[in-house]
Amino acid sequence: MKLIDLSIPLSPAVKEPLPPSITYHSHEEGAAQGAQILGIEKEAFRNGKAWATETVSANTHAGTHVDAPWHYGETSEGKPARTIDEMPLEWFYGDAVLFDFSSHPPGYEISSKDLKQQLKEMDYTLKPYDIVLVRSDADKKIYDESYAFLHAGVSAEATRWLLDQGIKVVGTDGWGWDIPLNIQAKQHMAEPDKGVMWEAHYVGIEKEYCQIEKLANLDQIPVRHGFQVSCFPVNIEKASGAWTRPVAYIE
Repeated sequence: MKLIDLSIPLSPAVKEPLPPSITYHSHEEGAAQGAQILGIEKEAFRNGKAWATETVSANTHAGTHVDAPWHYGETSEGKPARTIDEMPLEWFYGDAVLFDFSSHPPGYEISSKDLKQQLKEMDYTLKPYDIVLVRSDADKKIYDESYAFLHAGVSAEATRWLLDQGIKVVGTDGWGWDIPLNIQAKQHMAEPDKGVMWEAHYVGIEKEYCQIEKLANLDQIPVRHGFQVSCFPVNIEKASGAWTRPVAYIE
């Protein structure tokens, strides 16, 4: 079994709009902390050194993460939208299918026609609970100042079509699932009456689903289907999303 890491690091160096901050605490600081907590001298620890730790301040949508239905709106399918700690674990492990749009330019909007064409080429039919992955190779540009705007995105129409096939979890190596927000904003300014902002995300109000954003290394998966993915989110109470370290399992 070959395992492929599908995550980018949680790092302040990644050029995303909401980067995390990380403070690194030394072994000496760990000893001082332990001494303060326990009411003993720092030298009680070997060589005055104890645990190294880090303090991380991060938005739940920084780094590779899973969006919960609550991220898209207050309701989903006419019921209160579920938060990440309420999602069934069964959704986050299973057979996966890889769609490749790495040859398309940033901002390309993927339609259901595009997805059906690639499925035909794969000779594969989606089944309920398949995990759908979309490759645009945006992960190769995580240190580029324009990283958030360099991916192909999925249309609301294509998202609805995927959910109609019984798909519950989708993922992209782009910063977002929709086409880049700067392109959406230009479209909105050109036609203010047309609801173009964040359209694919809003599909989650109609039909419940989760999406993974900021995947990586999809180019290392040697097959388009016939592999598995795990992408369990961190259990954060009442959160709209949570970090994940997705892994592809290749026989």
